[in-house]
Amino acid sequence: MRLKISKSKNVTLYYVIKTIYIDGKEKTVTVEKLGNENEVLKKSKGKDPKTWAKNYVDNLNKLENENNLKILIEKSTSTLIPKDEQNLFNCGYLFLEKIYYELGINQICSTISEKYKFEYDLNNILSRLLYGRIIFPASKLATKELSKKFIEQPNFELHDIYRALEVISKENEFIQSELYKNSLEISKRNTGVLYYDCTNYFFELEQEDGLKQYGPSKEHRPNPIVQMGLFMDGDGIPLAFNITSGNTNEQTTLTPLEEKILEDFKLSKFIVCTDAGLASNANRKFNDKEERAFITTQSIKKLKKHLMEWALGENGWKLTNDSKTYNIKDIDKNEELYKDKIFFKERWINENGLEQKLIVTYSIKYRNYQQQIRNSQIERAKQAIEKNSIKLDKCNQNDYRRFVSKTNITKDGEVAENRVLSLNTNQIEKEKKFDGFYGVCTNLDDNAEEIIKINQRRWEIEECFRIMKSEFKARPVYLQRDDRITAHFTTCFLSLVLYRFLEKRLEEQYTCSEIIETIRSMNLYKANELGYLPAYTRTDVTDVLHDKFGFRTDNEITTTKIIEKIFKNLKK
Repeated sequence: MRLKISKSKNVTLYYVIKTIYIDGKEKTVTVEKLGNENEVLKKSKGKDPKTWAKNYVDNLNKLENENNLKILIEKSTSTLIPKDEQNLFNCGYLFLEKIYYELGINQICSTISEKYKFEYDLNNILSRLLYGRIIFPASKLATKELSKKFIEQPNFELHDIYRALEVISKENEFIQSELYKNSLEISKRNTGVLYYDCTNYFFELEQEDGLKQYGPSKEHRPNPIVQMGLFMDGDGIPLAFNITSGNTNEQTTLTPLEEKILEDFKLSKFIVCTDAGLASNANRKFNDKEERAFITTQSIKKLKKHLMEWALGENGWKLTNDSKTYNIKDIDKNEELYKDKIFFKERWINENGLEQKLIVTYSIKYRNYQQQIRNSQIERAKQAIEKNSIKLDKCNQNDYRRFVSKTNITKDGEVAENRVLSLNTNQIEKEKKFDGFYGVCTNLDDNAEEIIKINQRRWEIEECFRIMKSEFKARPVYLQRDDRITAHFTTCFLSLVLYRFLEKRLEEQYTCSEIIETIRSMNLYKANELGYLPAYTRTDVTDVLHDKFGFRTDNEITTTKIIEKIFKNLKK
């Protein structure tokens, strides 16, 4: 800030002015009008007006450097605000921007830009696609407009986004491998255990083409789908992904992606943990060599007869650090005593030429959970029978309709004019005997408790898919071309990595919805060229965010100079 003295024929005016930069352009603004010579003389209490004014400005500069400056904002009740001028800006994205630059995604963009020699700003486009996917999930067209809500304005057009998607698709594998290498600079990655799972995403169209193919949809929708395979590290942070056509057998997707990890990420020693649907014999054998291993869930219902009898047998159950063996009947009789315990038994088996250990657990809590789910389904089945309003076509293993039987014979043995529905008690009893039991297979010789503990964390990869589908609104997909579809899921994957690192920085104190709603609501009101006022509620979450990231936006006013300093520090 500096002093400006404006002299005319009849009056001398004193101003405090300041040079600021808006979108890279220099602009001089008035910070404070001190008044004419007589008014300044009165304020100086008889001292030289010019000397007093200079000292006043020096003191303002000192207070600004100490971040203790008081700014008076003049507003008029009779002056209209300028038309089409934006005054409200989101600052919550700044926490994501900090992680974006820590992960060196900007450098990845620079490398790609140098390779292709295009003129648009890939870093600006990709960063806005990621911040937008987390805070304002929308179409590419809407994302371009929503990017204007951020303090730093976009410098690209819609056609630049679509050009960038083509390049992002081509460089998808390079982006993933470089991101992993860069992440090692800010966090030790837990790659001792890698979790793998698949899900699918549907399109708002009916025509198959390229990656968009009809297949078994997890949402049971009659639309073409694509399939995403995702590897996650032991701390819940995504590691790598691939996109395959919707009609691909998900069991065949694991090995190709794992081979890429072995080659591009230079990893060799790890345990792959999957669910039963991905645990083909070929996948198990692939991870039964060199320094790799596998842990996978095992359906007890699909075990051979002698193994199922052993798994469901009443005797031989153990507890951690306890040499005693237990009987299922005794466990159930003492429900209150054992309600939080997990009992187990284990044995080595040879299935399809592969030596592996089968571990079976029994838990009262899991038994009660399964009973509760089934009882709810039985009630739905009874209601449907009573109303006679049910379609008994093919249903999956978790559909309540499996508990409904159809016959054309009455109780008296006569042929009925209409179908007769009844509760399938045989199916209910058949399922009851598996309540509380859970199976796991592995080629590791570690103790059962450690194997169980590793397997129990599979819920985090399922949560990754839930976040992408629900919070990031990655579905339905509207894109047509395969390269743009791949690029879309690349941005979803990168957004998930950003979010997970943000979550870890907050020490997992808050839920996904709490974090995203907080940064979405963090708006600043641009009072004038000098600063911004918080237009959000300060909460425990905003306090923790500011403390963990080392800057604040929740002072009564944040000057433009401080905002520029925040930008500079975030991008170091």
